[in-house]
Amino acid sequence: MIDDLQRVTFARMNKVVLKKRIGQRLINGHPWVFSNEIDLMEDTLKGGDIADVYLHDGKFLGRGYVNPLSAITVRILTRQKEEAINEAFFLHRLEAAWAYRQKLGYRENCRLVFGEADDLPQLIIDKFNDYFVIQTLALGMDVWKPAIVKALEKIFSPKGIYERNDVPVRELEGMAQQKGYLSAPFDTKIMIRENGLQFYVDVEKGQKTGYFLDQQDNRKAIAQVVDGADVLGAFCYTGTFEIHAAHYGAKSVLGLDISGTAVEQARANAALNQLDDRCSFQECNAFDVLKQWTREEKRWDVVMLDPPSFAKTRDNIQKAISGYKEINLRGMKLVKPGGFLVTSSCTNLVQPDLFLDIIDMAAKDARRRLRQVCFRAQSADHPIIRGMENTNYLKFLIVQVL
Repeated sequence: MIDDLQRVTFARMNKVVLKKRIGQRLINGHPWVFSNEIDLMEDTLKGGDIADVYLHDGKFLGRGYVNPLSAITVRILTRQKEEAINEAFFLHRLEAAWAYRQKLGYRENCRLVFGEADDLPQLIIDKFNDYFVIQTLALGMDVWKPAIVKALEKIFSPKGIYERNDVPVRELEGMAQQKGYLSAPFDTKIMIRENGLQFYVDVEKGQKTGYFLDQQDNRKAIAQVVDGADVLGAFCYTGTFEIHAAHYGAKSVLGLDISGTAVEQARANAALNQLDDRCSFQECNAFDVLKQWTREEKRWDVVMLDPPSFAKTRDNIQKAISGYKEINLRGMKLVKPGGFLVTSSCTNLVQPDLFLDIIDMAAKDARRRLRQVCFRAQSADHPIIRGMENTNYLKFLIVQVL
C-alpha cells in the first residue's frame, strides 16, 4: 500500500504507480499502460520522458516512455530494473532483432523491427537491401530517433535511411506528420529481389514504407494453385501477387487497382521480370468491377483478393465485417467450380477466428462449398506475440471453391 510518506517521496521521482486493481494483461507482459490504469504520476513528467512503473504494492513492473497527452500514457521498454534506456539500449535491441531475422533466413529484405513484438513499442523499421525505412509512431520513440539511426549506421553501414512518418496516428501523440531523409539523400526508387523476382520500391511515395513485406512468404504459397490458371487479382497495388502468379506458371493474369500510380508501377514490375506478355493491369474501382462481372457471370480459375484495412477503430468493426463478407462473396462467385480463392485481411481488429467466420458466411450466401488449402499469418519477420492483438493482424487464406 502507498502511505502519505511514500506519496511525498514519489513526487520527487520519475515514477508512475498503477491502481490496485489492474488486469493481468500488464502483469503478463503487455507493454501498454492506459491512463485509466494509473493511480499516481508526477505532474512534471513530459511527453517522451522515461519513467519507472510500479504496481500499487510497490513492486517494480517496468521502465518506459511517457506521454501524458496519449490514452496510452506509458509504453514499457524493459522489465529489467537494472537496464538503462540509453543509446546502448537501442543498439542492443536492434542487434537482437537482426539476429532473430537472420536466424530465420531473412537477410536481404525484411521487417527489421516490428514494434511491440521486438520490445520497441511503436517503432517500425523495414530493410530493403542496404536501405532502411523508419516509422516512429509514438512521441517517446521519436525522441530516440537519432539513437536508432546511429545504431543502424553502426550495424549495417546503410546506403540510405528514410523516414516515413506521414501517418495520422502521430497526431494522436501530439506530433506532426513528416517524411524525409535521415541520411545523405539517395534515389528513393530502389529495386529489391524477392522469390527470384525483382520489384521496384518507392520508399518516398509508396504506401506505408513503400512495400508490403508481410506477404513475402505468402506470395510463394500460391505457386501450385496458379500453375496453368487464368488469374484475377483485385486490389493488386504494385502487382506483386500477380507477377508471382505469372512466374509460377499462370496462363494469364489481370490485376485491378484504383490507384493509377500503383497500376503504372505494376506494369513496370511485370516488364522488369519479362512477364508483361501474361500480366495486364487495369485502373478501376475493384468493388464496382467485381460486382459488375458477377452479374455478367465471368469466371476465373483463381481469384486473389488483398484489400486494404477496412477498420482502424472498434467503432467501425461492423463495417469491416460487412466489407470483407461482400468482397469475398463476389470473389467466390467469380471462381470456376473447383478453382481457388486466395484472400487476405490486414485489419488487426478482425482476428483470425472472426475472419474465418466471415468467409463461411460469404460462402453460404454464394452457395459454394470451400475446401481449405492453407491459412496463415504474416511472414515470420513480423513475429506474433500472444496476448498482443496488434501483432496478429494479417490473415491469408487459400481455399478451393466447389
